[in-house]
Amino acid sequence: MSLLPAAIPVIPATAVPPNTGDGYVAGAYIVFFLIVLVYVAIMALRLTRLERNVRELRTRGEGLRPEEPRAQAQPTRESAQESEQERTTA
Repeated sequence: MSLLPAAIPVIPATAVPPNTGDGYVAGAYIVFFLIVLVYVAIMALRLTRLERNVRELRTRGEGLRPEEPRAQAQPTRESAQESEQERTTA
């Protein structure tokens, strides 16, 4: 008993043509790889230019404001206690 109706012809597997698109697949992979390679090269150039600009801006900015020592910029424990005592006495 066949599951297919008698009107549908059955094509044997040997009648299917062999796969001839192997060259196109390899070519597509090569093109994709080249596109990714060009993209990475462009990003590397942009990153190098950006780093150079940041370095230049840092050297320009160093002369504009004086550097403060970190000990003076951060409040010490004693100065915090003094300011708290001033708040409570006022």
